[in-house]
Amino acid sequence: MRRTLVVVALAASAMTALAFLIPLALLMRDTVHARAVSAAERQAASIVPDLVAARVPDDLERAVASGPAGAEHRMTLHLPDDTTVPSPGRVSATSAQVAAAVARGHSTTVPVPGGESLLQPVALAGGRVVVVEVFVPRSELTRGVARSWLVMGLVAVVLVGGAVLAADRHGARVIRATRRLADTAAAFGDGDLGARVVPDGPPEVAEAGLAFNAMADHVVQLLAAEREMAADLSHRLRTPLAALRLNAEALGGGPVADQTREAVDRLEREVDQIIRTVRRPTARGSCDAAKVLRDRVRFWSVLAEDEGRSCELIGADRPAPLPLPGTELAAAVDALLGNVFKHTAEGAAFAVTLHQGRGVTGILVADAGTGIGDPEAALQRGRSGGGSTGLGLDIARRAAESTGGHLRIHRSALGGAQVQMWFRTRWLPPQRRSRRLVRRRHSRSARPADGSGRPA
Repeated sequence: MRRTLVVVALAASAMTALAFLIPLALLMRDTVHARAVSAAERQAASIVPDLVAARVPDDLERAVASGPAGAEHRMTLHLPDDTTVPSPGRVSATSAQVAAAVARGHSTTVPVPGGESLLQPVALAGGRVVVVEVFVPRSELTRGVARSWLVMGLVAVVLVGGAVLAADRHGARVIRATRRLADTAAAFGDGDLGARVVPDGPPEVAEAGLAFNAMADHVVQLLAAEREMAADLSHRLRTPLAALRLNAEALGGGPVADQTREAVDRLEREVDQIIRTVRRPTARGSCDAAKVLRDRVRFWSVLAEDEGRSCELIGADRPAPLPLPGTELAAAVDALLGNVFKHTAEGAAFAVTLHQGRGVTGILVADAGTGIGDPEAALQRGRSGGGSTGLGLDIARRAAESTGGHLRIHRSALGGAQVQMWFRTRWLPPQRRSRRLVRRRHSRSARPADGSGRPA
């Protein structure tokens, strides 16, 4: 946006300056030219009385020399007998140009080497016509034009620069306010429910900040009400649950009694889990994904050695911060590795790869099993096939999506399945984020149906 405002201001101010300066520059050049020609006309007219009163050629030479142009040897008289005064004098116009001026009967300017010449016909007694030539050098025709153009150019540069600077400052103010709003929204989305923005910038951005603060307050109230309702409901279940337990204990022995007591125990565990969940802080934690992977792979490597499996951990040699609690990441990794041991034959190798990209971190679990025939169905809880409930993939998917990431299933280089958990590690601008998603979708649509491709 800032660059766009600067470009628009530059284009608008430059076009405005050109629209005014080009005609002004041409007008100034024509004005200087007309002033020089007018001065030559006045000098030619000042000698006319002397021409009328002159009786001998010496009078004509004295008349020419008395004027400024004559003193500078820029005035010449063309007599009817094709002679000039002074003789020899400076003759810039050709005979044809002099004859044309006589035929016209009025003053005219003609181009000559080094400038222009004013030709002024003067009718004398006896029908004689004398042509007064006043030479105007090019320096007088353009005197001060270059300097005036330079001044106007500097003024135009200052005006355009001022417009660009003002647009840049305004754009910076808008960008700062927008980025603060975006960063606050990202912090709120990452679990910081106390994040609020100080309304600033243009009125529209300030109104957006006020609307965000109102929305955040409303979300916090809804979450508090939801947690209070869940906690209240859980505690209300305690009384009938205690009665059920007493009744179950009074049933005595037998399969039905045992199943009833087991169901009561399961119900009590679920109620306890609900209470722990609603009491858990809303803000999310973080962990070092590399450390968690090293710990979990070390744990599973013991079982892998017993079953003759080779395991490899790649890319976990440097820290990889992840906006996810370590317990949740460990549970997701355990779920995926547990699926490897459960659904592949003994001796099938597996590998865990940690990939750190720009704003994203990926954990890839690949095995040398038979693969997953229907990846889309496997991502849906309870439809993974093979006697699995799909809970392992569901745990991993929820962990990835909790950071704004996603879960994908592809064919691995080992020949089996490759489950990819992609976590978002930092906020990206919506436009850039959408472009990355579009590129990812296009790359997935261009892959073969067997899912053998890998994401970029």
